[in-house]
Amino acid sequence: MRVLITAGASGIGFAMAEAFSAAGYDVWVTDVNVAALAACPETWTTRVVDAANETQMRVLFGEVATAGRLDVACANAGVAGPTALVEDVAWEDWKTCVDVTLGAAFLTAKFAAPMMKAAGAGAIVLTSSTAGVFGYPNRAPYSAAKWGVIGLMKTLAMELGPFGIRANAICPGAVEGPRMEGVLQREADVKGMVRDAVYDGYASGTSMRTFVRAQDIANMAVFLASDGAARVSGQVISVDGHTENPDPKP
Repeated sequence: MRVLITAGASGIGFAMAEAFSAAGYDVWVTDVNVAALAACPETWTTRVVDAANETQMRVLFGEVATAGRLDVACANAGVAGPTALVEDVAWEDWKTCVDVTLGAAFLTAKFAAPMMKAAGAGAIVLTSSTAGVFGYPNRAPYSAAKWGVIGLMKTLAMELGPFGIRANAICPGAVEGPRMEGVLQREADVKGMVRDAVYDGYASGTSMRTFVRAQDIANMAVFLASDGAARVSGQVISVDGHTENPDPKP
């Protein structure tokens, strides 16, 4: 079994790669972070690829096709985008966030679909966000892109289902780690708050009163790719401790 994970050299993507590796998959990981890729286990196949670059993705999938079939594609690449009121978001920052976060998911699906159709099976797992379910103040580009990922997933499930291919979206909540730390600090700056108050606001906005771990997301990805989820497709599955409040406050 073979899995391809975009943005797999750190964070959620790295946790996914570890989990799929433990489940016996041949793991292929792409990223733009050369140093992070170099630190990945030698048993993984790693490639420096911008998942939002069509030419690079076409070459990548050509390599995967040469290696054999592709069983699972995890469209995980994305960027946080700016934290600002909508009137303060620069057009270039909007375009960059949407191009990477939604565009990379589209390209992953575009190139994975023909390979999976030829095999008559496959699973595409897209990383969305609770921001793609509720919307989030001060995160307009990111939220719009993550809503778009869900729309893409629903369409993929309908188009590809007749070929034995499933598509689902995972919506992480606030995930412990460096990326979320940056979000917390930027939001604190915008709201004139301290970082810890923003953190507590996110945690208290869930029924479980907690952030989640990258491993929690990875476990769900492996399940969605497994035979245990053989009839699960077109679903939006949150792994977030149950978000209740989309506008965290202290």
